[in-house]
Amino acid sequence: MGDAVRIPHDAWVLVGDGRKALVFQNEGSPDKPRLVVQEVFEAPANPPAGAQGSERPGRVISSAEGGTRRSAVEATDWHEIAEARFARDVASALAEAARAGRFDRLAVVAPPKTLAELRDAFDDPVRKKIIGELDKTLTNHPVPEIERLLAG
Repeated sequence: MGDAVRIPHDAWVLVGDGRKALVFQNEGSPDKPRLVVQEVFEAPANPPAGAQGSERPGRVISSAEGGTRRSAVEATDWHEIAEARFARDVASALAEAARAGRFDRLAVVAPPKTLAELRDAFDDPVRKKIIGELDKTLTNHPVPEIERLLAG
């Protein structure tokens, strides 16, 4: 999708990343959005990887050719796991809101990795309401800046 997503009046806009998600409703027009916060989601504190589990991979295997070494078990990235879980939690909350009839159209704005995790986590009723996607990180932008970027 391009650099702008036209947001119809009353459509919801999810602006998220792996740690924070804001859900807005457009009370303006597609050309002049006026985003009003509906929901705010923040992931719980994510401690250093060492505090979450072993940082060390399993055994190391040496290659017979060239002497390269690699781990038989790669290290677990606990931060990535937490971000994927957060995306599933946000998707679940949106599914509940969709079932309750709180929105009919949804635009999703997130960095590429989070966007992919959200796509995987959305159920069919939410997927059918998606009117556009934008692969950008806007969670730390002020609302007027998000409105300006969405208006194109």
